[in-house]
Amino acid sequence: MKIAPLGGLGEIGLNAMVFEHEGRRLLVDCGLMFPRGDVPGVEVVMPDLGWLFEQPDLLDGVVLTHAHEDHVGALPALLRRVKVPVYGTKFTLGVARHRLEEVGLGNTELRPIGPRSPETIGAFTVEPLRMTHSIPDAIGLAIGAGGITAVHTGDFKLDLEPIDGQLTDLERLGELGERGVDLLLSDSTNAEVPGVTRSERVVEATFMRLFPQAPGRIIVSVFGSHLHRVQHTLTTAEKLGRKVLVWGRSLERNVRIARDLGYLKVNDDTLVDLQGFLALPREKALLICTGAQGEPRSALVTMVSDEPRELRVLAGDTVILSSRTIPGNEPLVTDLIDRAYARGATVIWPALEPGVHVSGHGARDEQKKLIQVARPKMFVPIHGELHHLHHHIGLAREAGLEPHQARLATDGDLLELDEQGLTTLGRIPVGRLFGRRESDAYVSGRAIDERRNLGHGVVFAAVALEAGSGRVVAGPRLTSRGLPSDEDALLPLAAQAARANLLELSEILRGDDALVVEQVTAGIRRVFKQAAGRRPTVVVQVLRV
Repeated sequence: MKIAPLGGLGEIGLNAMVFEHEGRRLLVDCGLMFPRGDVPGVEVVMPDLGWLFEQPDLLDGVVLTHAHEDHVGALPALLRRVKVPVYGTKFTLGVARHRLEEVGLGNTELRPIGPRSPETIGAFTVEPLRMTHSIPDAIGLAIGAGGITAVHTGDFKLDLEPIDGQLTDLERLGELGERGVDLLLSDSTNAEVPGVTRSERVVEATFMRLFPQAPGRIIVSVFGSHLHRVQHTLTTAEKLGRKVLVWGRSLERNVRIARDLGYLKVNDDTLVDLQGFLALPREKALLICTGAQGEPRSALVTMVSDEPRELRVLAGDTVILSSRTIPGNEPLVTDLIDRAYARGATVIWPALEPGVHVSGHGARDEQKKLIQVARPKMFVPIHGELHHLHHHIGLAREAGLEPHQARLATDGDLLELDEQGLTTLGRIPVGRLFGRRESDAYVSGRAIDERRNLGHGVVFAAVALEAGSGRVVAGPRLTSRGLPSDEDALLPLAAQAARANLLELSEILRGDDALVVEQVTAGIRRVFKQAAGRRPTVVVQVLRV
């Protein structure tokens, strides 16, 4: 059995792993990630699936462990190029179906699978294993081929009191361990967090304590897929006699799918529309929305903006940010909190009240227990940044594995698993593609650099040359956009330098537009480099008159 991670080993997101046996392939998960830092105009980051596309006929199917975007979000990018069935649990396929229909891929074959019910997919036998996570219907996978068994945990925690009652199936994992697990691929997200992850019941109890203290409207902001948290928020609202508006596109979609499939229980008269919510007495109103990461245009961010809107955060509201801040989003979240305070709201977030959020991933003691139950011959940590993977390697040794049994792998490693153990055969091409969610067009690294540079200001230059002779008729004339005032004052000097550079060319050479642009640009950039220490983006227009 060969294993090739295309994403997810070195970052949290982009989860996609290929299994291959006797020339047939199986893809586990196909996820995206959201850009961090300054990446102008980029909505999503996709894994580069080019290696799969080189031999598309080898792929027999995709198996999804759960419905989070970092595991299913890149499905359209795959299925536009390769037509294969998609396997998953009922709720996961419900979310996938909606996403695929949105982009015109509604004819994709979706095949339901369930825990402890093995499925034959090409050369592989795949048995789903129930896992507790922050979304319904999460599974791990026992993947068998040629007498070899690999267990892929997906995302998991060992919550003993999950909201939906679905415990991680350690019993079945132990049975597999007794028969022989050749390789365990396990979630590394919280490999640096000691102890165990608190139960989602902690958040439920915290909400039950906080909600009665709120004098006005309650606004709870969550990830759009955290339906367990939505469930106990709705249940608590019903107990306290509050009506609920669900606000935010992804959240509304997931709530609708979960209700239709029976994964979310709420009385019809508990939910209200926007106008019904606005008409409620404030002490009877509760809003569940997206936007706790401060994402531009998200529901909560629009509610604290200065733009006139029907639905806004008001003085006396209690705003609860019920999620961890994703690394890189700290400035956005801080700005969101400040804006909510400026509008007169009370704001509660995990740093102030830890009980408003718990992780959906197991901490070190849980990861260690899973290794001990599975008793794998070999272990490879997955789903994490490089430091998470390294710490998980150390934890595996604490769990009793010998150093040679715990191996570090990263995106692009081609591994081979057989009775003798695990071998690294070499590397395959992997990478990241930057673009928009609904498009097949991706942005190059060079284009992203250009966009960043444009954000620091642009100098526009226009020069008129006599057609035929190349004589300078006028210019270069310079204008700017986005420059600070001290740099804007350099434009006359830069124009002189650009003209001097241009006149260094003979009239014959001035007949070449490319040379004209090069000379004008060099003169402008030289002045800015000497006076301001940087070279601005320069756009030159050559007119022939």
